[in-house]
Amino acid sequence: MASSTPTPVLPRLLKALIVSSLGVAASHLVLSDTLYLSFTAQASAALGAGGGYSSDQAFTSALINTFLLMPLVLWIGMRVAGERKVGPMVAVGTVGWVAAVGHGVDVLDSGPGAVLPLGSLAFVVVGAALASLIRRSRA
Repeated sequence: MASSTPTPVLPRLLKALIVSSLGVAASHLVLSDTLYLSFTAQASAALGAGGGYSSDQAFTSALINTFLLMPLVLWIGMRVAGERKVGPMVAVGTVGWVAAVGHGVDVLDSGPGAVLPLGSLAFVVVGAALASLIRRSRA
């Protein structure tokens, strides 16, 4: 089996910055849209609406959906960009995203249209991109 030459550092970093930015944007969109369902369920319950999709279910669904989307976007995006060995990027990006959401979910919970702190979003993008440069050495 012939081994392919690894991508140089700068092009790989650029690809990783683009893919991690797309991952953060997509995950944030899913998170904020699903949290909007939570607000709708809270308003319906306050107005006396019957059973259905509760606000707790919507909130949990928002978190689960966004936590599942981030690794998929990172992995698929880097594979489509022609990169291999993307495990460290996916791991760091996902853990960073979980931490950013955990740190800023109160901001999002304050109302529809809120955005996570930009510093947290930039941290996830840069951290995931830098982690893409980690490659196992050939023994």
